[in-house]
Amino acid sequence: MKWTVTMSRAAEKQKAKLSKPVRQMLYALIGDIEAGGPVRGDWPNYGKLGASRHHCHLKKGQPTYVAVWEVKEKKIRLVEVQYVGTHEKAPY
Repeated sequence: MKWTVTMSRAAEKQKAKLSKPVRQMLYALIGDIEAGGPVRGDWPNYGKLGASRHHCHLKKGQPTYVAVWEVKEKKIRLVEVQYVGTHEKAPY
Protein backbone atom coordinates (compact mmCIF):
# COMPACT_ATOMS: atom_id res chain seq x y z
CA MET A 1 0.00 0.00 0.00
CA LYS A 2 1.33 3.43 -0.96
CA TRP A 3 1.95 6.30 1.44
CA THR A 4 0.21 9.63 0.88
CA VAL A 5 2.51 12.67 1.02
CA THR A 6 1.13 16.17 1.57
CA MET A 7 2.94 19.47 1.96
CA SER A 8 2.25 22.05 4.63
CA ARG A 9 1.28 25.52 3.48
CA ALA A 10 4.72 26.83 4.48
CA ALA A 11 6.49 24.05 2.56
CA GLU A 12 4.42 24.85 -0.57
CA LYS A 13 5.61 28.47 -0.40
CA GLN A 14 9.20 27.38 0.21
CA LYS A 15 9.05 24.97 -2.73
CA ALA A 16 8.16 27.81 -5.08
CA LYS A 17 11.42 29.58 -4.16
CA LEU A 18 13.66 26.59 -4.91
CA SER A 19 15.74 26.30 -8.06
CA LYS A 20 14.56 23.79 -10.64
CA PRO A 21 17.21 21.11 -9.87
CA VAL A 22 16.47 21.25 -6.13
CA ARG A 23 12.72 21.13 -6.80
CA GLN A 24 13.25 18.03 -8.95
CA MET A 25 15.18 16.40 -6.09
CA LEU A 26 12.22 17.20 -3.78
CA TYR A 27 9.81 15.53 -6.22
CA ALA A 28 12.10 12.47 -6.36
CA LEU A 29 12.15 12.34 -2.54
CA ILE A 30 8.35 12.58 -2.39
CA GLY A 31 8.10 9.75 -4.94
CA ASP A 32 10.44 7.60 -2.84
CA ILE A 33 8.43 8.30 0.33
CA GLU A 34 5.18 7.42 -1.45
CA ALA A 35 6.64 4.14 -2.70
CA GLY A 36 8.77 3.04 0.25
CA GLY A 37 7.63 4.95 3.31
CA PRO A 38 9.09 7.76 5.41
CA VAL A 39 12.36 6.05 6.42
CA ARG A 40 14.77 7.02 3.64
CA GLY A 41 18.18 5.64 4.59
CA ASP A 42 19.16 5.70 0.91
CA TRP A 43 19.14 9.54 0.77
CA PRO A 44 22.20 11.66 1.71
CA ASN A 45 22.49 12.66 5.36
CA TYR A 46 19.13 11.10 6.21
CA GLY A 47 18.33 11.17 9.90
CA LYS A 48 15.46 10.72 12.31
CA LEU A 49 14.64 13.84 14.32
CA GLY A 50 12.34 12.06 16.74
CA ALA A 51 9.81 9.28 16.85
CA SER A 52 7.97 10.47 13.74
CA ARG A 53 10.11 13.29 12.20
CA HIS A 54 12.76 12.76 9.52
CA HIS A 55 15.09 14.87 7.37
CA CYS A 56 17.60 14.52 4.55
CA HIS A 57 19.74 16.70 2.30
CA LEU A 58 18.38 17.51 -1.16
CA LYS A 59 21.56 19.30 -2.30
CA LYS A 60 24.97 19.46 -0.70
CA GLY A 61 27.34 22.41 -0.93
CA GLN A 62 26.70 26.09 -0.36
CA PRO A 63 23.89 26.48 0.42
CA THR A 64 22.79 23.03 1.53
CA TYR A 65 19.08 22.33 0.99
CA VAL A 66 17.14 19.99 3.27
CA ALA A 67 13.64 18.57 3.57
CA VAL A 68 11.90 17.80 6.87
CA TRP A 69 8.84 15.56 7.03
CA GLU A 70 6.65 14.02 9.71
CA VAL A 71 4.47 10.91 9.82
CA LYS A 72 1.01 12.28 10.64
CA GLU A 73 -1.07 9.11 10.62
CA LYS A 74 0.71 5.76 10.52
CA LYS A 75 -2.47 3.68 10.15
CA ILE A 76 -3.57 5.62 7.06
CA ARG A 77 0.04 6.07 5.90
CA LEU A 78 0.05 9.86 5.76
CA VAL A 79 3.27 11.92 5.67
CA GLU A 80 3.49 15.73 5.62
CA VAL A 81 6.53 17.62 4.31
CA GLN A 82 6.91 20.51 6.74
CA TYR A 83 10.05 22.32 5.54
CA VAL A 84 12.05 22.62 2.35
CA GLY A 85 14.90 25.09 2.19
CA THR A 86 18.38 25.95 3.32
CA HIS A 87 20.10 24.06 6.10
CA GLU A 88 20.53 27.21 8.21
CA LYS A 89 16.79 27.75 8.70
CA ALA A 90 15.78 24.09 9.10
CA PRO A 91 13.56 23.36 12.12
CA TYR A 92 15.68 20.66 13.77
